[in-house]
Amino acid sequence: MSESAWLLDEHDEPHHSGIGERLNWLRAAVLGANDGIVSTAGIVIGVAAATTERSTILTAGLAGLAAGAMSMAVGEYVSVSTQRDTENALLAKERRELREEPEAELEELAQMYADKGLSPELAHEVAIQLTAHDALGAHAETELGIDPEALTNPMQAAYASFVSFTVGALVPLLAILLVAVSARVPVTVVAVIAALLGTGWLSARLGSSPIGPAVRRNIIGGVLAMAVTYAIGSLVGTQI
Repeated sequence: MSESAWLLDEHDEPHHSGIGERLNWLRAAVLGANDGIVSTAGIVIGVAAATTERSTILTAGLAGLAAGAMSMAVGEYVSVSTQRDTENALLAKERRELREEPEAELEELAQMYADKGLSPELAHEVAIQLTAHDALGAHAETELGIDPEALTNPMQAAYASFVSFTVGALVPLLAILLVAVSARVPVTVVAVIAALLGTGWLSARLGSSPIGPAVRRNIIGGVLAMAVTYAIGSLVGTQI
């Protein structure tokens, strides 16, 4: 197999982009769950510091869960929609350039491969083969870093954020509602720390980063949020 044919085969392999796409969604899901854990824990711990009424804590927790999940979903939908609009605009521009200036685009692609270390002759041959195979795909990937067949999906992003936030939020909400009044706060704190340990570990593994710092940041941030809202709830509860 010639070197240019090998490069073409490497360019055609879909599994690398697929794995990257799945990892991105997993990271987003972990972050969404983490947000659900911390924000809902802060709400229910704060309310529990001000009152022992289960119905009040449940109402506040459910309201926080619903508002947070919807906010995450809408925010992700808007963000990803904007990204997709930008990607579509860039692809439309690339299509127009390929249609109007094919020779100039071919030379531009060859120069990019030459800039990456290929000889000018091999870069030109690779550019010709890739352009003949899939001109838009070759230019979009090399110039823009976009896969035209795997554009971001706003609805998928919104759904993933909604579900992951909800799952995370259920941890502190169930922990504080399913135990005796005297054990509510300590049990919830322990449950939240355990959940944050899990999301910190998973986010580090997905990002191939050190586990210890990620877990510590997660737990310290969650504990700090619960401490602040508990102090506020205690203060408000005694004043009222």
